[in-house]
Amino acid sequence: MKKAAILVAGGKGTRMGGPVSKQYLPIAGKPILMHTLEVFSKAEPEIELILVLPEMDFGLWQELVEKHHFSIAHHIVAGGNSRFQSVKNGLKAVSFNSGLVAIHDGVRPFVKESVIQDSFQEAAQKGSAIAVVSLKDSIRKLTDDGKSFYQERQYFRLVQTPQTFQLEKIRKAFETTELPQFTDDATVYEHQGWQVSLIPGNPENIKITTPEDMDYAEFLASKK
Repeated sequence: MKKAAILVAGGKGTRMGGPVSKQYLPIAGKPILMHTLEVFSKAEPEIELILVLPEMDFGLWQELVEKHHFSIAHHIVAGGNSRFQSVKNGLKAVSFNSGLVAIHDGVRPFVKESVIQDSFQEAAQKGSAIAVVSLKDSIRKLTDDGKSFYQERQYFRLVQTPQTFQLEKIRKAFETTELPQFTDDATVYEHQGWQVSLIPGNPENIKITTPEDMDYAEFLASKK
């Protein structure tokens, strides 16, 4: 079964506070996105890799590829005005019509190869595979009137990526009109009335967003 991965990096990363978007910042000497592309290539050597970037960044990315002698084959696709539109553009760029596709945040470079492999296996069998991790802290639910209520954390999971699907189904799901409740690809899939299947993610699979995340990312990279 053919496999593709869409690595979404269409944002400007304003929370990092610097002039360069977070996806291009270096960890262990090379841009975050290159680490992410590498782990998918290692996990699935025959995978088709699609990188979704702001169109204005195409030149910058090409310069980085040449500077770092980056040789992993991938296609570049222009992002949209939202994550939904960026993923939709990525789905259109997949070169085949039947198979599996993983959708992953480009700034999650520490996903384990085994999680990627498990996601494809689960999606092949059940239609979808969403990486999640358990909560460690207690949680409380806030109400509009300022009250809060204890929630049993064993009934909740933190959602990560990859979120992997049978290509035909997720393409159909993304034909719908974008809605505010579409916080990730799983919610778009569920909007069709389909149940998502969960798989264990890995705790170090962080989404790099802040300067503090960069410090932790350097630590994780040093342990590879």
